[in-house]
Amino acid sequence: MLDEFRIRTAADSYAEDSCPSSTTPILLEAPASGVPPVITTQLGLTRALERLKALTGPVAIDTERASGIRYGQRAFLIQLKRAGTAPVLIDPIASIDLEPLYQFLAPQEWVLHAATQDLPCLRELELIPRRIFDTELASRLAGYQKVGLASMVEQLLGYTLKKEYSSVDWSSRPLPKEWLIYAALDVEILVDLRDALEEVLREQGKLQYALEEFDYIVRTNHPQKPRDPWRKTKGIHELSTRAQLTVLRNLWYEREHLAECKDIAAKRLLPDASLVQAALETPRTVPQLLKIPGFQTRALAREAPRWIRAIARVRQEKDYVPFTIPSQGPPPLKSWECRRPLSLALIQEAKIAVNQLSEDIKIPHNNILTPDTLRRVCWNLPDMSSPESLENELIALDARPWQVQLTMPVLLPLFEKFHTP
Repeated sequence: MLDEFRIRTAADSYAEDSCPSSTTPILLEAPASGVPPVITTQLGLTRALERLKALTGPVAIDTERASGIRYGQRAFLIQLKRAGTAPVLIDPIASIDLEPLYQFLAPQEWVLHAATQDLPCLRELELIPRRIFDTELASRLAGYQKVGLASMVEQLLGYTLKKEYSSVDWSSRPLPKEWLIYAALDVEILVDLRDALEEVLREQGKLQYALEEFDYIVRTNHPQKPRDPWRKTKGIHELSTRAQLTVLRNLWYEREHLAECKDIAAKRLLPDASLVQAALETPRTVPQLLKIPGFQTRALAREAPRWIRAIARVRQEKDYVPFTIPSQGPPPLKSWECRRPLSLALIQEAKIAVNQLSEDIKIPHNNILTPDTLRRVCWNLPDMSSPESLENELIALDARPWQVQLTMPVLLPLFEKFHTP
């Protein structure tokens, strides 16, 4: 099917930013085979898998979640597509044993767009890949500036996709026909996009870069819960005492517990601004609490004693949280000047060098070397007794072989320049 499309290179994409294409893209209004039914039974899954197994090639995969509506990031719809078949839509919250789906998918190459968004919810369903091709990441490595699915399909394949249902409540049932069309189109030509990007990457000499990145995503697809997630509360900087921070922590976890019980996104249940205001005022009574915007809804007013008890525990225990937690990495750059001036001078020049490399090879600097890796290697200056010292340090920091190969020629002279025996 790929031969039907004109594959445009990254250079074409850059040119088109200033000179719109005269070719009018074709609007994909529905899958070629029509709107597929949603599979809600074991028999339906068995038959769909038989159709998929009868063919070969990568399998396009996508999910639809109810982000910002339901608690967590569960998948409420799974879409599959293999060249030569109609899209398959599976309801993962129906009473279906997904083990046969895993057995089918495990040895296949999965094609996803922005894999790190879909893999966590697939992992919750025990659907774990061994090989992937991430079309969004491939687009970045190929040098495209607009890497959304709709944009890449238009740039490389000449089609446009509607994106009007990306934020709807996918947990609702039954799902409207228009939503199912949208979901099916997300995988309809995803394998074609994969093939087009593979050709572009091969022509640019970057295919190996992409393959190493895909392998890295598969190997590190084990998300860990962040430490003290409540410290990410928007507006936390308004709190000036440890007692206020401790109140915020208690309220944050109460909100999480209640949101999970009610299956509502935490910030939809109660916005961050309300938590911060309550931490500032530390109300002692229910009437005082209910004066704070956000707590007056019927569902939350009934839970008012819960919030008051969470605040009271702080006064009783006085086991306040610290203002900050020990950093597991280098400190902020503003403190480098007095603590490690050589490291500061090094990272300033290293950033310039990596940015220049980024422009030269048309790969975002964050993909060439993550900011965290660059900070760590500059902060903890390796022993430069041999060139391999820097290379070994980059590898220890999880830099992939292609990243080491590209950055060593520009970073090694700088590290040798700032090295002090």
